Amino acid sequence: MTPTHAAPAGIEVFLQEHPHWTLRNNTLHREYLFPDFVAAFGFMTQVALRAEQAGHHPAWCNVYNRLVVDLSTHDAGGVTEKDLALARQMEALFQGKRPAA
Repeated sequence: MTPTHAAPAGIEVFLQEHPHWTLRNNTLHREYLFPDFVAAFGFMTQVALRAEQAGHHPAWCNVYNRLVVDLSTHDAGGVTEKDLALARQMEALFQGKRPAA
């Protein structure tokens, strides 16, 4: 079953609630900065565990303390609810809150 796109209104609400995220080339885009490599890698590990549980994996690039993330669902050709859910979990982790499962 091919995932369907997230509603444009839902994406807009997400972007308003999370101003560090943008929509670029039909993907959710965010850059995170951490104090050092260990903090960045630790965050990535936490996200990787949640992404694996959801069967949904980010496109990301890490150099030292910087992490660049792009979320989209390739099967759907754009942003889906899975992308929004993973982005919300990432934001909760970054803010030091326990994300919803």
